[in-house]
Amino acid sequence: MKGFFDEFKAFAMKGNVVDLAVGVIIGGAFGAIVTSLVGDIVMPLIGVATGGVDFSGLSFKVESATVAYGKFIQAAFIFIIVALSLFMVIKAMNTMKKKDEAAPAPAEPPADIKLLTEIRDLLKK
Repeated sequence: MKGFFDEFKAFAMKGNVVDLAVGVIIGGAFGAIVTSLVGDIVMPLIGVATGGVDFSGLSFKVESATVAYGKFIQAAFIFIIVALSLFMVIKAMNTMKKKDEAAPAPAEPPADIKLLTEIRDLLKK
């Protein structure tokens, strides 16, 4: 039983598992912020621009079922904002990665300089 728990501990404490957990938690918090942004700021402004339409209340009835298409429109806005944010973050990371890759490696010194360096090192000894 101890071996099982040791193996589980080694798995759970790997860097990528911990990084994933942190990412999920931050993603959840980011989702709450975007949901508030869309629901409390963007959609009311769009409602004002469209003549006072409250999107969260838009719905229609089909017999005993209520189809709340306004909530769907709001969820679509949330998705678009999250997708745009992730695209911008990934684009910035890729740009930084390309800059790191593009940095030239230090040039190798010419043969005469290498020879002089070796002579200097031998004279020091």
